[in-house]
Amino acid sequence: MHLLVNGQPREIPSDWQAERLLDVLREPLGLVGAKFGCGAGQCGACTVLVDGTPQRSCLLPADSLAGRAITTVEGLAEGGRLHPVQQAWLDEAVPQCGYCQAGQIVSVVALLRRLPQPADADIDAALAGHLCRCGTQQRVRRAVRRAAGLPPGAGA
Repeated sequence: MHLLVNGQPREIPSDWQAERLLDVLREPLGLVGAKFGCGAGQCGACTVLVDGTPQRSCLLPADSLAGRAITTVEGLAEGGRLHPVQQAWLDEAVPQCGYCQAGQIVSVVALLRRLPQPADADIDAALAGHLCRCGTQQRVRRAVRRAAGLPPGAGA
């Protein structure tokens, strides 16, 4: 079985095909950006894009995703340059422990594709299912605004 991961067809070993997408990404494929958090789809640490839509990879059987485009945080950078959302995350010093960051970043990428200039309420709604214990929500909002080309105080 092949999966299309970050634009590349990837062969999935037969003994991994019935496993969760999260485990397949992390183990045989070595893509460790998506994290195991709760294992129940509640925390958002494992979020990836499936056909451009944020999905919890801990809930998805890998064998159900043949033919669908899977994008992880590692697949966002192009040509050696970080995706604008990834760069904004660094510019605004969002990461602390970093556990929730990959899931938040891919969800924000999907948000900005759908709504290029989101208000704070849109940002909050897009990230409502992402648990962050470090309290960086204000920096997250600033990073989203930066990536969207909005002024720092816009969106309220």
